[in-house]
Amino acid sequence: MDRLDNTIRPYAWGSPTAIPHLLGVEPTGEPQAEMWMGAHPGAPSRSERGTLVEVIDADPERELGARAVARFGPRLPFLLKILAAGAPLSLQVHPDLEQAKAGYADEERRGIPVDAPHRNYRDANHKPELICALTEFDGLCGFRDPLKAAGLLDGLGVDSLKPYVDLLHARPEDAALREVLTAILTADPREMAQTVSETAVACARLGGDHAPYADIARHHPGDPGVIAAMLLNHVRLQPGEALFLGAGIPHAYLSGLGVEIMANSDNVLRCGLTSKHVDVPELLRIVRFEAADPGVLRPEAGADGEEVYETPIDEFRLSRFALPEGGGAHDVTRDTPQILLCTAGSIRAGNHELSPGRSVFVPAGEKTEISGAGTVFRATVIV
Repeated sequence: MDRLDNTIRPYAWGSPTAIPHLLGVEPTGEPQAEMWMGAHPGAPSRSERGTLVEVIDADPERELGARAVARFGPRLPFLLKILAAGAPLSLQVHPDLEQAKAGYADEERRGIPVDAPHRNYRDANHKPELICALTEFDGLCGFRDPLKAAGLLDGLGVDSLKPYVDLLHARPEDAALREVLTAILTADPREMAQTVSETAVACARLGGDHAPYADIARHHPGDPGVIAAMLLNHVRLQPGEALFLGAGIPHAYLSGLGVEIMANSDNVLRCGLTSKHVDVPELLRIVRFEAADPGVLRPEAGADGEEVYETPIDEFRLSRFALPEGGGAHDVTRDTPQILLCTAGSIRAGNHELSPGRSVFVPAGEKTEISGAGTVFRATVIV
């Protein structure tokens, strides 16, 4: 078992206080957006044996288990994070596995450097993800019913939004959503900037259901993603609740602290709320234009006290244990690799004492018990 030393990414949207508060350290004054736990080459966790990439590369079957290597290859197939949003992230969508493989092969064939700003596919993998709230957590997830989106826009009284309102009353709903998102993202930039400005003023004046979009516009003035965001469901998670984001589902995180887990990929197509590249034709090919309830997840408790967040993919499995004072030890041994992350209280994992924000990597098959009083998340795979 390896105690992990993890990198914190200072993206501009990060909260300057949430991760330091969790870790019990003084803030630096700079944004601290994500703490990465895993073997992603961009920022692998470190241990006394070296980086987690080096540890796994030295003996994949010993670290990951034979079944995981046979299923996913000689790499850790997930990346675990603590995410602290102090401002809205970009509105984005991820490809499915077939789309990722095809897109990556096409860009490789065309000779687009993998680090080029206009590159869409950094690897050939999909990127399903799950976010579990540690604090109240706001986000956008999936399309609203078109008529509800039309009502939200129409209530603003902004004349330049009326064509979108009219389109959203068309049927079928997938065509209406596609036409409106296309129109928003291809509008004249100066006209759109004026529309966003008028929309922001109206949202601030009306408050209520419109209030989140005033805040988004404050962080991203003039961005067409502000209007696109109003097509999506606004979700407020309470601590312990989660969202699963599958392929093709537009989403954005707005504020809050959470535990995030995803397939080990970096494939993102952006829709707005960003200064980065937006490839509108490719985006429209990937997005699933389906109105649906965002589907808030709550963990399902097992007999051993493990609470599992069920998802339809195998690259990751996230669960948690809420251990009471004096509750004894829990055997968490598995024949798959694990990362154990403490988020509250004091947890003992093997010979390691874990305070909030601290984590360990457990090789497949290693006898492991956890005890103490607090909350510990377990990240592993399904084979």
